Amino acid sequence: MVGFKKVPTKAVLSIFLLSIILILLLYVDFSTDESLPEEIIETTENLEKKPTDVLSYKIHTVKNGENLSIIFEDFNVPLNTAYRIFRLDNKKLLSKIKPGDEMRFTYLGNEITNIEIGKDSINSIIVDLTDGISIKEITQEVELVRSFKSGIIKTSFYESALEAEIPDSVIMDFAYIFGWDVDFVFDIREGDSFFLVYETAFSNGEKIENGDIVVAKFINNGNVYKANRFFTSVNKKEFFDDSGNNLQKAFLRAPLDFAYISSHFNPKRMHPVLHTIRAHNGTDYAAKRGSPVRTTGNGTIKYSGRRNGCGNEIVIQHTNDYSTRYCHLDKFHSGIKKGKKVIQGETIGYVGSTGLATGPHLHYEFKIGNKHIDPVKLKLPSAEPISINLRSDFDTLVENNNMMLKKLESLYPNE
Repeated sequence: MVGFKKVPTKAVLSIFLLSIILILLLYVDFSTDESLPEEIIETTENLEKKPTDVLSYKIHTVKNGENLSIIFEDFNVPLNTAYRIFRLDNKKLLSKIKPGDEMRFTYLGNEITNIEIGKDSINSIIVDLTDGISIKEITQEVELVRSFKSGIIKTSFYESALEAEIPDSVIMDFAYIFGWDVDFVFDIREGDSFFLVYETAFSNGEKIENGDIVVAKFINNGNVYKANRFFTSVNKKEFFDDSGNNLQKAFLRAPLDFAYISSHFNPKRMHPVLHTIRAHNGTDYAAKRGSPVRTTGNGTIKYSGRRNGCGNEIVIQHTNDYSTRYCHLDKFHSGIKKGKKVIQGETIGYVGSTGLATGPHLHYEFKIGNKHIDPVKLKLPSAEPISINLRSDFDTLVENNNMMLKKLESLYPNE
């Protein structure tokens, strides 16, 4: 029997080769295997988020008839907290609350933490509720900044002072201080000069009060006028010349600021409306309608109303049988009525043209007893001079003021 060798078929060989290839591929794969990253599954709990507490505040201005109990209730101050606040107010600070005071309520979320009550620009009351309850008064630090100004009058004092960058309120104060000796309408001359030092109060970088004149010098038509601020008592400020004479007189020289005289005292003047010779027993000041009219001295209103050609009129009775009269007013200032006491410089009415008037102006009369006096030429009596017991302090003040003015004048006019 002849032996024979079994020859594999093509199909078997193909399967064999394919198997070899698969084995080789698996070997390579395992030899270079890098672990696959694990799949991480995170689970979160659905927790409810707490809202963040927000700091906020509310402002309230105290009105007439309001009390703190009602205000606290309106601004969500708990009743027991309000009771504790009142009980702990040993100094009775909260009893000083008045209309116009500004209250600031601070909250953290819905909880009140602080109540601030502003009394003025620097004083306030703080009720702190963050750690128990505390009530205290706070006074902000005040810084006084001095300004040095000077100028030459070209047309009017007011315009020249504005050119020198002097605040409006300080200009008015300057005219008021020297207003007993100088009529800033009638007496001003081109070439007149002025020098002044004033203080302005600041707190936390903000102006809290208008400037206050420390010392001023005015050269008018060759005459030199000086004003030194001096406190004769804690709250009483007055102005004196270098010799200690009080600049304040019993009467102001004029009842208006920065008007001009349109008609002088004249017993034989031709009346502009009636066209007849009629005595002009006063001085007419032309000014814009609505300009404030001030009383020239302390006194009591004897008459206030509308009468004849004077139109709206006010008559004031002063001491020593002096009286003054103000005519053609557009209207009276609030509260002006017969019997009211007024002080020098107080606004009593406003310029108009009521009665027999050709245009807006003030007719001003001055009488001693029954005799009319020309108010422009009247020599005004002075107030009290520096007292003997204050003389030494005053002389030191004048010396310091003169040094400041000397320095200012050395810079003038190229300040």
